[in-house]
Amino acid sequence: MPAPALTPEAWLQPAIHPVYARLLCAELRRRGFTEEQIVAGTRLDWTSLHSDNRFLSFEQFRRLIAHALALSGCPWLGIEVGMHAQLSLHGALGQAVAASGNVAQALGLSQRYMVLRQRMIGMGVETGERVAMRAEEHLVVPELREFMLGYLTATLLRLLEAVTGQPLRDELRLEWPFPAPAWAGEYQRLAAHNSFGHSVLRGVMAPELLQRPSLSADPDALRVAQRECERQLHQQEQGGTLTQRIQQRLASCQGHYPSIIEMAEIENVSSRTLIRRLREEGATYQQLLDSVREELACWLLLQNSLPIEAIAERLGYEDTSNFSRTFRRWVGVTPSEFREGA
Repeated sequence: MPAPALTPEAWLQPAIHPVYARLLCAELRRRGFTEEQIVAGTRLDWTSLHSDNRFLSFEQFRRLIAHALALSGCPWLGIEVGMHAQLSLHGALGQAVAASGNVAQALGLSQRYMVLRQRMIGMGVETGERVAMRAEEHLVVPELREFMLGYLTATLLRLLEAVTGQPLRDELRLEWPFPAPAWAGEYQRLAAHNSFGHSVLRGVMAPELLQRPSLSADPDALRVAQRECERQLHQQEQGGTLTQRIQQRLASCQGHYPSIIEMAEIENVSSRTLIRRLREEGATYQQLLDSVREELACWLLLQNSLPIEAIAERLGYEDTSNFSRTFRRWVGVTPSEFREGA
């Protein structure tokens, strides 16, 4: 498995719909933790997380997962969270899967449109004497890998069980790409047959399962849902929503951050139109700029030993003291204190 790309662009790009973070928060609430405890130290705001549909970056989601694992003391938390996933969480993808004709069609739709909801893990489908779903990891963080793969697998199984109306536990063999943990028995809740130490996550099933019909097959509803999925996919292939395009461009900047007028020129619209369209998506340019700069500053402070002066310059600040004051406003401590505390 290739190592993750340790670049801010890879970690700070929009990566996952916040609904999946909300599902994790809901599990922690079920365990008795308060809103304040759940977001403490994550630099995430509870209200924004539950009202704003802008994608989280992988780094933002990573912080929430790491905190949730420490808070819960449950190393198989990903399985627990994924088992509560409902079709409605998946937007137009969930609607298309629900209306699909059989398991094969549901898997094909999931494979094509999974990227509409998260961009961290893709899915391949292998056919032959046995059929296998294969996880394709885009970023690998060893200490979070078990959570991520357990969450993905439990979510996908919940989706397929909603299609068939039947438990699939006894019809599936799961191959996990990490050593067997002490809590390996928890994996029996997903599949009757689990093995560990493989090179990639695979879910293996008999080909006959692919032809099992859907309880809610509806060709008309499927066409409507697929049209919406294709519209969203086309939008994503063009760079995503306006907010996502701007986040991606800002995350890739090296020292110079465009003004709103310059960004409007890049988008081939007037600055007034850019402001209006961002407002329609629930954002402002200054919010996006501050958010990207804050995330990048924290990432650089934690991931390398660059002097604070160099980080300030990387973020477009000529005056290091101005950067330190701004960082303290963002995070509550100075850059030096943040690096030492981490």
